[in-house]
Amino acid sequence: MPHTIFFNNADRSTSLRSRTELKTFINKQCLKEGVHIETLQYVFCSDAFLLDINKRFLNHNFYTDIISFDLSEQKGRLIGDVYISIDRVKENAKTEGNLYTHELLRVIFHGALHFCGYKDKKPADQKTMRSMEDKWLKAYLKIVG
Repeated sequence: MPHTIFFNNADRSTSLRSRTELKTFINKQCLKEGVHIETLQYVFCSDAFLLDINKRFLNHNFYTDIISFDLSEQKGRLIGDVYISIDRVKENAKTEGNLYTHELLRVIFHGALHFCGYKDKKPADQKTMRSMEDKWLKAYLKIVG
């Protein structure tokens, strides 16, 4: 199966091991949730780059670690873009006492989970989202070690 998930760099790059395994994992997890990935692009960027997107497209004037755009034309067939601030991920890893690589994976999974219908605005939704992130992270780490 040709991969339909892409990892690109805007104005930041990051080391991301086992990319093929990660793409396969995300594809399988999304399929379990009823979402077929046609194209999913992750773009790694800086705080400034993501703040500009946040202001221009969402009218928000604050830093965030991730913004996802669902560009799908058909329900259950995903076309999406996910922008991830490497600066925020590094800062959050320090704040939360997590390994950077684990925090990066958590945010990558967070983006995919949004496309699977998980929300994070209300406290109950945040709890469910975090639980799913943890579930995916543990499952993935078992695969790649």
